[in-house]
Amino acid sequence: PPPPPSSAAPSATATTGDGGTPAPELEKPTAAPVLETETFEGSGDISDDSAIWVDPADPGNSLVVADNKARSGGGIGLFDMSGKLVHFRPDGMIGNVDLRDGFPASGSPMVLVGGNNRTDNTLALWTLDPATRTLAPVAARSITTEAPNYGFCMYHSKNSGKFYAFVTPNGAGSVQQFELAGDGAGKVDATLVRTLPVSSITESCVADDQLGHLYVGQEGVGVWKYNAEPDAGAERTSVDAVGDGRLEADVEGMSIAYGADGGGYLFVSSQGNSTIAIYDRAGNNAFRKSFRVAGNGDVDGVTGTDGLSVTMENVGPRFEQGMLVVHDESNSGADTSNLKYVPLSDVLQ
Repeated sequence: PPPPPSSAAPSATATTGDGGTPAPELEKPTAAPVLETETFEGSGDISDDSAIWVDPADPGNSLVVADNKARSGGGIGLFDMSGKLVHFRPDGMIGNVDLRDGFPASGSPMVLVGGNNRTDNTLALWTLDPATRTLAPVAARSITTEAPNYGFCMYHSKNSGKFYAFVTPNGAGSVQQFELAGDGAGKVDATLVRTLPVSSITESCVADDQLGHLYVGQEGVGVWKYNAEPDAGAERTSVDAVGDGRLEADVEGMSIAYGADGGGYLFVSSQGNSTIAIYDRAGNNAFRKSFRVAGNGDVDGVTGTDGLSVTMENVGPRFEQGMLVVHDESNSGADTSNLKYVPLSDVLQ
């Protein structure tokens, strides 16, 4: 099911300007990470996207799913809330990752994790076992995507209850929408249900399960908003454009911070100037602010930000009001890129 709304509310508020719910004042230009993840083996910018799994029974047991897009030794890993790598699968050059809880399968519902495999241009699917803190492949077959594929996100429709995956292209091509369904034997299959043409390289996307929107980041152009339902066609509106003062190419990671009553925010990574832009989730996605993730003690600041993930839910000590996970391309003192954990309370001020 879609993430539950957060009950936490910052104290300072301002009207949204479009008749929507009040939103926090977002004046602080920097935020500070409190820790960073271990690095994957290898070298270079190989870990750039993430998704947060929230354990509602034990928030401190939550996990961060992260890609490893290395051509050799790539795969997918799980980091705990201290940044320690607790599980890794060498399953190929995984581009972007996303997850949804409550996916219907034989037996009890599963935590479904997905990604795009750039090695063989397929849709990669796993189930996350909260008890063992491991991932296991769950794709019913080799599910071919447009080639070359580049990015990935998921959507759980409030209207139909169905689950979907979106795969984006590395160049001019189409964003593909697949319907995901159990095959009756504990595996997951996918059926292509819609294509959305784009004229240039497009990596990041994110879907708002509650409001039914799909946001797509065309790297050199800007952020587009579509209806996420498969029968909605290709109509889209521009949320923001590169060159309008808030986004500097490449437009990269995007994530939804679900607030109460349709409130909350859309986070967008502006890799060209290592900033993150925040927009209202509701209405016409009014721009709120841009900020940087600065260094904090032994944890270096973020540069060349690509992927990010955000939640307003409690994910344990230091992150009771939520967390932002941010990719750091130039990770000081290490051979590979990594991820920084930022308390969301340090962002929404």
